[in-house]
Amino acid sequence: MTIYCAQPDPPELAVVLSRIRKKKEDYERYNFSATQDRTLRAFFDLAQEFETLDNFYRIAVFVPKVFMDFDSCLYLVDLDTEELKRIADSLNALGVCGMEPPSGVRISSKPYELGDSYFVPIRGNKRLFAVRAIARSTDIIGMYEVFPRKHLSDKDRLFFEKYANRIGYNLHYKMLARQNEEHIKFINTLVADIEHNVIAPNIKYKYFLKLIEKKIKELDFIMGLLTKHLRDAESCNCPHVKQAEEVERRLKGAVGDLRSYYNDIKKHFENTSLFLESLLRREHFQKGELVLRRRSCNFRKEVIEPQLERFRDRLARRGIVIDNQLGGVPNEDIPLAVDIGLISQVYANLFSNAEKYCQEVTDSHGNRIKFMAYGRQVLPDYFGPGKDGIKFNVFTTGPHLSPEEAAHIFEEGFRTRNASSTRPGTGHGLHFVKKIIEVHGGEVGYEPVPMGNNFFFILPIQRKPGEGSK
Repeated sequence: MTIYCAQPDPPELAVVLSRIRKKKEDYERYNFSATQDRTLRAFFDLAQEFETLDNFYRIAVFVPKVFMDFDSCLYLVDLDTEELKRIADSLNALGVCGMEPPSGVRISSKPYELGDSYFVPIRGNKRLFAVRAIARSTDIIGMYEVFPRKHLSDKDRLFFEKYANRIGYNLHYKMLARQNEEHIKFINTLVADIEHNVIAPNIKYKYFLKLIEKKIKELDFIMGLLTKHLRDAESCNCPHVKQAEEVERRLKGAVGDLRSYYNDIKKHFENTSLFLESLLRREHFQKGELVLRRRSCNFRKEVIEPQLERFRDRLARRGIVIDNQLGGVPNEDIPLAVDIGLISQVYANLFSNAEKYCQEVTDSHGNRIKFMAYGRQVLPDYFGPGKDGIKFNVFTTGPHLSPEEAAHIFEEGFRTRNASSTRPGTGHGLHFVKKIIEVHGGEVGYEPVPMGNNFFFILPIQRKPGEGSK
């Protein structure tokens, strides 16, 4: 397993050291007895040893019983009703689970006495409330009852207040862990369902499309026979030739429309299948990260052009001219092994942004222009000596981003001030682009250039052994 560590951060280090010193002072002030210290250590050790919540509940009430001869009862707040429920006690273990508390027992942010019992609040970890809401309006997730009260010293009372805090923090993490396990199980089941109910049936559309294509070819053949018979009938001065020719014209038009619709459906199917199969890949969910399926490809023909074809009409409707001369690569045989499905989605996002945000500008001759340009260029030794990179550019005319916006443009959820007010979106697209490129070992970037903005990504070129830079 690879362990990733952040770079040392002096302010964070100061905070950690301050908390360590504060804990040292606290424990010196608590001055717990040897028995109390052993009780805490036993609780921590056993809470880690036993994984299930049921065993954790047993540990919480029986450790003080065994080590200190105090009985106890654990109450937790019901998520739906926000009322206390008994969970376990040292007399009946889990036999009381789900029962109503005795009269007078209540949720409180401060310790209180009731009969021969002492009640202390159980607090959750505030940092986890945003992830896993235990209670809606307070950090109190339960109460801990200790009895007999008459045997409790002031130091015992302090001890059980701290003990209840340890229960809360450990319980909160265990609940979060259980929720994560349930989520993982759900995701694994969902992935299996996706493969069975989405990916596999989707493949059948290829078969249906082949049948339609076959029928269109059959119609073309029939049209050829009809045309031949019409010419023969015309040479024989058949009186119904004109009517038959009108039928032929309408039939040709219908077949032409059918072929056009077929081509559109086929392109849409191929693109949707590519995206579905690359995004909903089982390995992504199993490993919790994007898993690449690399293969060598003709990048222009297999990646760029299919995505450009998808957006060509949409760009034209917005009056955006397309220019493919932004950075030229004379040799098309640049060795790139990429995950075609994922890289295609990089271009889908960049072209989609071009459609949304490209704006008209004035060129140096005073002409109003509005265009998108794309291209690529080799960057010798970009990734180190003998490790060339290739830069892929997508440029659009329009005002530059501010330096502040440019610094955050690839962050999850970030949207420019202008985009947020004028265009729908989530701020996820460029962050997704960044993740895909980085998992390919590349880099993403933005640069303001004359007349507009250039978004780019740089991928390493895979050279064959013994092959140098060109």
